[in-house]
Amino acid sequence: MFSALGRIFKTPDLRRKVLFTLAVIGLFRLGSFIPAPFVDYRNVQQCLAGTNDTAGLYELINLFSGGALLQLSIFALGIMPYITASIITQLLRVVIPHFEELHKEGQAGQSKLTQYTRYLTIGLALLQSTTLITVARSGALFGSSGAPACNQLLSNDAWYAIMLMVITMTAGTGLIMWLGEMITERGVGNGMSLLIFVSIAAVFPSSLWSIAQSNGSTIFVIVVAVGIVIMGLVVFVEQSQRRVPVQYAKRMVGRRTFGGTNTYIPIKVNMAGVIPVIFASSLLYLPALFAQFNATGADGSTPGWVVWIQNNLTSGDNPLYMAVYFLLIVGFTYFYVAIIFNPEEVADNMKRYGGFIPGIRAGRPTAEYLDYVLTRITLPGSLYLGLVALIPLIALATVNANQNFPFGGASILIIVGVGLDTVKQIDAQLQQRHYEGLLK
Repeated sequence: MFSALGRIFKTPDLRRKVLFTLAVIGLFRLGSFIPAPFVDYRNVQQCLAGTNDTAGLYELINLFSGGALLQLSIFALGIMPYITASIITQLLRVVIPHFEELHKEGQAGQSKLTQYTRYLTIGLALLQSTTLITVARSGALFGSSGAPACNQLLSNDAWYAIMLMVITMTAGTGLIMWLGEMITERGVGNGMSLLIFVSIAAVFPSSLWSIAQSNGSTIFVIVVAVGIVIMGLVVFVEQSQRRVPVQYAKRMVGRRTFGGTNTYIPIKVNMAGVIPVIFASSLLYLPALFAQFNATGADGSTPGWVVWIQNNLTSGDNPLYMAVYFLLIVGFTYFYVAIIFNPEEVADNMKRYGGFIPGIRAGRPTAEYLDYVLTRITLPGSLYLGLVALIPLIALATVNANQNFPFGGASILIIVGVGLDTVKQIDAQLQQRHYEGLLK
């Protein structure tokens, strides 16, 4: 292992890429601790120390920002606006034919879609930063902490101060987006994914330390041991795939022969990745958001439906919340897989280049066969996603961990996925230069 790391730093080009990536990551983490203008840093730290919750509706964004959201830093929004913009752009391909045409145009079309994603990211950053500052100004950012300092998070709430904070946080999101693209271009791995990886990994020590403090060393050791087992199982499932064999017939073009090869279509068990978990989490925030805005009726009392939502759909340790969360993840997994993998398009491309699945006729029968395989393999993938997403909620109910429990949910899926992808890229570059990979 150490010899492999030595080979990385002995290769000038690879060493330069790794050091550049580490430098950008360091800059990203530094910006997560620099408070935005007119933010009372002392009061913010006092509120953070006085609550073990993660601000309810903002826990997912706080997780993806590496804790920068609740510190109201210049990078408070993190990479979340870009993630949302990317998902929206991908979903619009189904609704807007022009987007689908751009997707099929190759590099030029992809560049145009990336440009649209950047514009949408800035727009979402403006909206989210305005919402965040409004919530911080009202004193509701830290939810039920109740500390007097949490009502005075801003040292100046004049219009020009709020405008400057909105511009600063939006510019911070734009800078993060640029840093991610620079890592992709000049560093190692996918820049956006690595920044999300770093943000989530940054909260691991604090989450584990809070478990050790509240439950003792024995529970801490058990949690770490279970976490290692969970991580190994997630790696196993993330690497699992169904390989559908494909043969290409030989064809003559001039005097040259093309085709005649055997290959396969890799269909992963978890093709949807972490997107269904994000969809389900976002959708479950809506009832709590509606209840928050209608907490008091016309006569000053709390409506019955608001009380029911507050009792059943706001706390992660509630059985009904867990059941709805699990079912939403299963449903969104099928929905998202149907969007990103089109059996008819794959079958048409195979038919165009003379490819066929052994025993299956080309054209519509191939599309129906691929749809059958995809439906069968998505079932265990969706159940796996739902069970992994429930791990933080179970930990919340058993060991009093917060909902950012590191060994489960979106955090473990992103950590494992990005880690595997980055190691594969480093291994491929080492093999190109030394004919020997990262691990023997």
